[in-house]
Amino acid sequence: MAPSSVVVTIDKPSNISLVEVDDSETSVFLEKQKTASTKQFSWLLLLKAQRILSFFPWLAMGVSKTFVSVKKRIALSDSSKDEVKYKERIMYKFIRVFLAISIVALVVEIIAYLQNWDLKLIPSEAMGLVHLSYMGWISFRADYLAPSITMLSQFCVLLFMIQSLDRFILGIGCFWIKLKKIKPVIDDQSYDIEDPSSFPMVLVQIPMCNEREVYQQSIASACQLDWPKDRILIQVLDDSSDELLQILIRNEVNSWKEKGVNIIYRHRFVRTGYKAGNLHSAMSCDYVKNYEFVAILDADFQPNPDFLILTVPHFKGKPDLALVQARWSFVNKDENLLTRLQNINLCFHFEVEQQVNGHFLNFFGFNGTAGVWRIKALEESGGWLERTTVEDMDIAVRAHLNGWKFIYLNDVKVLCELPESYEAYKKQQHRWHSGPMQLFRLCLPAILSSKISKWKKANMIFLFFLLRKLILPFYSFTLFCVILPLTMFIPEAELPIWVICYVPVTMSILNILPSPKSFPFLMPYLLFENTMSVTKFNAMVSGLFQLGSAYEWVVTKKSGRSSESDLLAFAERESKSFSEDKIQRRLSDSGLDMLGKLKEQEIPIVVEKKKNRIYRKELALAFLLLTAATRSLLSAHGIHFYFLLFQGLSFLAVGLDLIGEQVN
Repeated sequence: MAPSSVVVTIDKPSNISLVEVDDSETSVFLEKQKTASTKQFSWLLLLKAQRILSFFPWLAMGVSKTFVSVKKRIALSDSSKDEVKYKERIMYKFIRVFLAISIVALVVEIIAYLQNWDLKLIPSEAMGLVHLSYMGWISFRADYLAPSITMLSQFCVLLFMIQSLDRFILGIGCFWIKLKKIKPVIDDQSYDIEDPSSFPMVLVQIPMCNEREVYQQSIASACQLDWPKDRILIQVLDDSSDELLQILIRNEVNSWKEKGVNIIYRHRFVRTGYKAGNLHSAMSCDYVKNYEFVAILDADFQPNPDFLILTVPHFKGKPDLALVQARWSFVNKDENLLTRLQNINLCFHFEVEQQVNGHFLNFFGFNGTAGVWRIKALEESGGWLERTTVEDMDIAVRAHLNGWKFIYLNDVKVLCELPESYEAYKKQQHRWHSGPMQLFRLCLPAILSSKISKWKKANMIFLFFLLRKLILPFYSFTLFCVILPLTMFIPEAELPIWVICYVPVTMSILNILPSPKSFPFLMPYLLFENTMSVTKFNAMVSGLFQLGSAYEWVVTKKSGRSSESDLLAFAERESKSFSEDKIQRRLSDSGLDMLGKLKEQEIPIVVEKKKNRIYRKELALAFLLLTAATRSLLSAHGIHFYFLLFQGLSFLAVGLDLIGEQVN
């Protein structure tokens, strides 16, 4: 056939056509097409190369900024305050020894990897001392270490699954409440607005201690509660050690008293027992016997004016009701990553735990604030005791053992603020996890001898205390911070993928459902919760064995974020001038001396630089996990490597105080 002909074949044999194309025209056409394709391909390559090259400067700039930030934070760190105190040295030494052994083991494994030794089987011929030592190490870990680690990991996995089942059941209970639209209802009619005498007498208590940032807004919110003026009394229970601040708070109280508000200022000369001692002292006043209910509002809480209208009527017709608890709402939940992660945890606590326990059991742990108590229930349950740092949980447990019931109102929200610095959050979490273990030791005999049903006893012992207060921090720290790094050097006891990936992610999704806008922070939440396990585990051990740190009480640092920043700045300027004017008008020469001291005290506060802290336990665990991640890379563990890598980086960020705000 001629080279200038093209044969086109059709399916039907009868239809065959020959088309002749001029060879010169065809060659020109193909040449043009080839030239265009080459140019397009070249431009495509150049475009991709430009994108790749532009990525490296962006990456280098990001890494550079990160290192500069880390270097700056380390340079500004407060070395005078050692984070590892005496009571924590045992745990810190354990982590350091674990880290040193892991580094030595990693060096041996790298030598074995470079020498092409089998990392799983014993070599047939031993050559050299290092090779012989490696043989002995493999034999020892397979015969002795692996069985022990496997048993411990299986025990922790069992606890993990029990706790996950508890979370799942709570989620189903919350779904049922939402599906059936179950809400607490008021049995009787509300109070007659035209007859103030029909309203019960309510006492409002605002305990505070050196709350310079929030005392004004808390007092103002309480004074604006919608309730008959002659049926309410506001107690400002000031435990401040700063004399200048005492004067400011006293003058704030006097200014509201001049406006017709029934409010008093109370300061203890002997400040013992922290918040419990403060509340116990206030309840011992003679006039308290004239009041039927007491509402407790911490210094950073700002209730809406209808707070009492929505809570107190639930007591009508329910003589066995002791507590009506409202939900917390946070003004600074979007302030930084730390507050976002806290919001996820607390939303699950209030939306799921408190609501389900309140509906099905009529019992939950009192949150210490944003609640209204029947004073009779407080008195019959023994009142406020100073034996633990969780006086709110203590009085709730004792009231439940005496047969009193609780109601939780998920729709009634009270504004407050979350800790914005990791230091403040860590101290808060230590108190919240050491106190329950203290209380468990003290209350166990009373629980066993109480007259409540066996089901309620079992719920309080195994679910309320052991599962949610002890088991959770124990398995979280042991499984993800101890056993998982160990299994990288002892592969015979390897954890399955579903334990370190699928189940934790599923449970994190369940925890994040009450705050759906937080779904983008799912993985940071999972990593941060594991990071906080070291603090919670240490607190749990301190409370369980009555160590010195179990009795520490540190007031959570507040920032006073009650509205937009510009309004806050304006309010601060106005409050300063107003406070100075009140001191000048109300006080004598001694008051003017106090004013001078106040002005002198403000100078160093303005010029003081913010400093971060270095958390050594978290840093040691970060290097431990990164060492284990390097070992997992040699054996190509996949999911294990990525989990250890990102978990180690999470510990590193927390250890360098790169999460949250810094504090003065």
